Amino acid sequence: MKLIPLADRVVLKMMEAEETTKGGIILTASAKEKPSVAEVISVGPGGTVDGKEVVMTVKPGDKVICENYAGSKVKIEDEEYVVVRLKEIIAIVE
Repeated sequence: MKLIPLADRVVLKMMEAEETTKGGIILTASAKEKPSVAEVISVGPGGTVDGKEVVMTVKPGDKVICENYAGSKVKIEDEEYVVVRLKEIIAIVE
């Protein structure tokens, strides 16, 4: 099954949280920060949204940072994805 986003929406797969700190301390599940870096899986076509022209600036494979708690979670075939609007993506990570 494949998710195909509509309009200005983007399907993301969140990156795993770090298991250890830079100093080598192993983190418990409750101490891990919620990851904000994600990989773009698929991108909607853009177009006119709410009367404004939207040009999609991300592409599949990009690593991006999105707002905390943004979007809608979707689980397909044991994989969890987040569907967000383009405006909820803060930056592209290079």
